[in-house]
Amino acid sequence: MAISQNAIRTKYLRINRSLDEKTRRLWCATEALSIGDGGITLVHHATKMSRSAIHRGIKDIQQKGRRKKLRGRVRKKGGGAKSVSSTMPEIFLALETLVEAATKGDPELPMRWTNKGLRKLSTELGKQGLQVSHSTVAALLEEMGYSLQLNRKEKEGKSVPDRNAQFEHINEKAKNFLKEGVPVISVDTKKKELIGEFKNAGREYRKKGDPVKVNVHDFPDPDKGKVAPYGVYDIGKNKGWVGVGITSDTAEFAVNTIRDWWYKMGRKDYPNMSKLMITADCGGSNGNRVRLWKWGLQRLANELDVEIHVCHFPPATSKWNKIEHKMFSYITQNWRGVPLVSREAVVQLIGSTKSTKGLEIQAQIDYREYEAGREIDDEDFDAIAITRDQFHGEWNYTISPVVTVGILQ
Repeated sequence: MAISQNAIRTKYLRINRSLDEKTRRLWCATEALSIGDGGITLVHHATKMSRSAIHRGIKDIQQKGRRKKLRGRVRKKGGGAKSVSSTMPEIFLALETLVEAATKGDPELPMRWTNKGLRKLSTELGKQGLQVSHSTVAALLEEMGYSLQLNRKEKEGKSVPDRNAQFEHINEKAKNFLKEGVPVISVDTKKKELIGEFKNAGREYRKKGDPVKVNVHDFPDPDKGKVAPYGVYDIGKNKGWVGVGITSDTAEFAVNTIRDWWYKMGRKDYPNMSKLMITADCGGSNGNRVRLWKWGLQRLANELDVEIHVCHFPPATSKWNKIEHKMFSYITQNWRGVPLVSREAVVQLIGSTKSTKGLEIQAQIDYREYEAGREIDDEDFDAIAITRDQFHGEWNYTISPVVTVGILQ
């Protein structure tokens, strides 16, 4: 009586979980041999095992002594498909590039989540000569640190029109500038920190029963106060500068920190700089509506004789500022669980911060006094040589150097 495909499949499903690759191949080969003509095709359809694997099983059975030689091994040495990473090492870079192009406010762009499906990514890779299945793409993404995640309620406000378009605009401009050798810096103020024997989040290894003792209450020490670290992160060089302010976090402080970065670090790496690109948040001391910020940049442009191109992240997207993920996060990790007992300790902890990708940071205390609430009058503001981009000129603008501009006292 002819055996049916369903009968074979029923038997196979009963024992499948108890078989490894070799015994599964041999079982299918035995079934195919017992059926005779058409057996390989019938077993193939019933078990979904490839015909080539069934042929190999039959060959193993028919060759004398073969089973003895393979004893203790699922497959012969060197057998099995080669990993994608070994046959196509370039696929990781290609896939990363595709995913970056689909990101929405990705901190890992020179400016990570993706809205491209696995099959579309597989198709795009195929166009580049990298033929892989969508399931392989999923495995590669997991290996690269991506995962499927639920939405999380963390948005800081309503979605802004052209939000993603602005991210793409910043990314494209940054890429072009970096190709030209133009410095692209990301700037922001880290949260203010209490100076003294106060608890700092995180843990560090110490002898059991010997924790660092800190104050019970977080009342500011009137003699030590707080510090406001303002950072400048050089995207192209993976270097950073932090000015540790001790007075007010103002636009003057922000611009002066950029100025300090240039004289302490930047000009060594960019001796022929004619342009500078700054990416910044839309709020705070470097906000897009802060007149003192633009006025300070005008002074800096005049002093350095360079065009300063500024791109602001849209409102409510400050978490995507690159400095947050490429510099500030490592500083926080470096001093976790360590009380910031003095300003000097802050500078030392920032300066000793490293990353596996070679991050280098320098820091210094900014002893200059900054007056909160300082304003720029209309006449001085109108003297700023600002050119607004056609695309969201309130976020994207260029400040050019001029010969005659008033001096901010």
